[in-house]
Amino acid sequence: MKRFIGFVTKEFYHIFRDKRSMFILFGMPIAQIMLFGFAITNEINNVNIAILDQSKDNETHKIINKISASPYFHIEQEINSEAQIESIFKKGKVKAVLVFQNNFIKDLQTKKQAKVQIITDATDPNIANTITNYINAILQNYLLENNAINQPNYQIQTQTQLYYNPELKSVFTFVPGVMTVILMLVSAMMTSISITREKELGTMEILLVSPLNPLQVILGKVFPYIFLSVINAIVIVTLGVFVFGMPVQGSLFLLALESILFIITALSLGILISTVSNSQQTAMMLSLMGLMLPVIILSGFIFPISSMPLPLQIISNIIPAKWFIIIIKAIMLKGATIQIIWKETLILIGMTLFFIGLSIKKYKIRLE
Repeated sequence: MKRFIGFVTKEFYHIFRDKRSMFILFGMPIAQIMLFGFAITNEINNVNIAILDQSKDNETHKIINKISASPYFHIEQEINSEAQIESIFKKGKVKAVLVFQNNFIKDLQTKKQAKVQIITDATDPNIANTITNYINAILQNYLLENNAINQPNYQIQTQTQLYYNPELKSVFTFVPGVMTVILMLVSAMMTSISITREKELGTMEILLVSPLNPLQVILGKVFPYIFLSVINAIVIVTLGVFVFGMPVQGSLFLLALESILFIITALSLGILISTVSNSQQTAMMLSLMGLMLPVIILSGFIFPISSMPLPLQIISNIIPAKWFIIIIKAIMLKGATIQIIWKETLILIGMTLFFIGLSIKKYKIRLE
């Protein structure tokens, strides 16, 4: 037993001295429970909405103030005409518009009822439904407080209008999201494994001393995955359109260019992973654990980013998948042009250049 206890004690020492083991044992569970606990929620918080108040009376101001005071909504702007609604939806600035009719106060005083229109961006059906339910709940609460004072009671009828996805098909959310996840994981993972395989087998040095320079070697390893990933993207879009009825309102050419840009971004990230990995196993773990969870949780694919705590919202900005999901939804569902998605495009270009630059620097250090 003494020898056994000594052996177990020795194993504990080994584990405690190994920082990677300690991180896997304690760091990853803590990080995952914090990430899942704060990010995975069906609730909404701080959702940007716009107001079109054609009545501009005391009652509409009271309702607007009540909505603004709730933690669920942030009034991004007040618009002056219905013509502005589609443009702000295309820009992705707001998720809903609340419209008060011209004679709101007059109808309340004479007919004892008035109408409010809730227009939502239904590219994400779950968020659109939740926004509508929350606004209805706030309006009902306002009526309860108001009718406790005034007799006879007022009534507010809500009319709902859905932009881009009137049938609330969930596939309109999942096709862009799945396309993003597949392209990110396949491109980054396969590239990182391909290069680390050469390093692990000792054949990378042979390639680097060949007549090809290091950049040509890396591009030669990456180019087949660009071609295969483009085929993946074409297959996903084709299945989405012809099997699930996914619309493509915008330019196919722009969609293709943005997809290729995102594929190159993912591949450059895979190259960066390969520079810090000495084995395929390490590259696989970094690709899966470092990319899969952030891509699924922090990209806005399933859970609304605006409902997450501020630190997670800031972290989400460094996830390339977040920006590509915004781009692909804008093109496919809203018919957006480059004038609308130029900012997200520039962010992806900047990330690509950063990953490639850092990778080249790492490889130069390794070659020395």
